[in-house]
Amino acid sequence: MKRPHSVQRICLVGATGLVGTSLIEACIGRGDVRLVAVSRREVPLPHGARMEVLLAPTEGWGEAIATSNADVFVCALGTTMRNVGGDRSAFRAVDLDLVLASARAAREAGIGHMILVSSVGADAGAKNFYLRTKGEAEAQLRKLGFDRLDILQPSLLVGKRQESRPLEWLAMLFAPVMNLLLHGKARRYRAIRASAIAKAILALVHERSAGKFAREYDSMQYAIKRSGDYAMMRAAG
Repeated sequence: MKRPHSVQRICLVGATGLVGTSLIEACIGRGDVRLVAVSRREVPLPHGARMEVLLAPTEGWGEAIATSNADVFVCALGTTMRNVGGDRSAFRAVDLDLVLASARAAREAGIGHMILVSSVGADAGAKNFYLRTKGEAEAQLRKLGFDRLDILQPSLLVGKRQESRPLEWLAMLFAPVMNLLLHGKARRYRAIRASAIAKAILALVHERSAGKFAREYDSMQYAIKRSGDYAMMRAAG
């Protein structure tokens, strides 16, 4: 049975990453969502966070995802070639295999809405290994039969990461200036704050229309604005 529009239960995988931690922070004090994280390890919770954390090895995630009893499945999983020592198989094991296995578990558990954090330029036919892997994941997810699938495709994510990434730090430093130079079709490459991604996720959690949607920079910003407009209309009666 569907819960009231005002309260949605979210199952999150990828809770310890930049987007995952931003989503946890964004949920603090909100009464319209209930967040449940499925993780291999303890998730550091910010002050004020009220959520469930289900700990399980990845092979036990299917049961944990089913236990979450969620309305929406949010996948913010992702690693880097640096973290896996340049091992392409290890990278695909997370960004493709684990993403798909988690999504299948969510679908089998009866969750009809999935939100994936992917990447701008993701394309199963891309020459770039990273973008090709992301594109393959997107293509397979579209076949799983979710009633609604939102694929977020951000460019550079701005936010405080746990690990040091010097090149990304420099890119983030110049991001405000670079964003001003990116217009037209190039706007899709604008850097975006992880906190904005979290706001977009929470906005999309409450949307009902069925379909498959790829959302780049402007579409994510519009989802946030649309959610704010809707909230104001509700407050006004």
